[in-house]
Amino acid sequence: MSLPKWPWLRWLWYLPMGAALLLVVCLLVFRWVPVPTSAFMLQQDIVAIFDKDTPFVRHDWVSLEQIPRHMQLAVIASEDQRFAEHWGIDMQATSAAIHAELAGRKTGGGSTITQQLAKNLFLWEGRSYVRKGLEWVLASLIEVFWSKERILEVYLNSAQFGKADYGVGAAAQNLLKKPVNRLSAADAALLAAVLPSPEHYSVAKPSGYVRFRQNHILRQMRSIGGAAYLQKLD
Repeated sequence: MSLPKWPWLRWLWYLPMGAALLLVVCLLVFRWVPVPTSAFMLQQDIVAIFDKDTPFVRHDWVSLEQIPRHMQLAVIASEDQRFAEHWGIDMQATSAAIHAELAGRKTGGGSTITQQLAKNLFLWEGRSYVRKGLEWVLASLIEVFWSKERILEVYLNSAQFGKADYGVGAAAQNLLKKPVNRLSAADAALLAAVLPSPEHYSVAKPSGYVRFRQNHILRQMRSIGGAAYLQKLD
């Protein structure tokens, strides 16, 4: 009996299938269980072991019920105003971002909250078509397995708000020196204002630009309907 040629080719099939199965299991488990960490947090903690200038991650899980509604609204107003409407990928924003890039203009990429969450949980920093493609696939799967409220809850607990602080629980306690349930609307807008680049913008010592963004986000929170917007997520 002859042995099959190139048996290692089987692994080209088994490995992606195994990874897909593991991903589905993770999404099912973390549909209810608090997510303890993310790819970005793990990467930072590994770097911090070897680089004294990199701080170890500070992270405290907070349930959505403990997070003020204006904090939930602030990140939507800042990052993804069509969050309640899209299925993980905002084709309107994505199309505009693609046209801007083809025209040679800088663009943020049109990433939704779900795409940002997919990147934070499973991928890596940087820009590439491969990573963007994976981000789209993961965002679509997250929308299938998780509710909008769960996506928002995990996003608020995994987004980076400072050099060491991930999630609103750690950010409120360490950067604003108050528990998360005591955040004001102005506090919420300030935290959302640093999300484009928390490594460079400071919550504790906000620049004029951060204050400008804070005020803009407060206006946008009112513009999209205030707390009534969140009823669309049910």
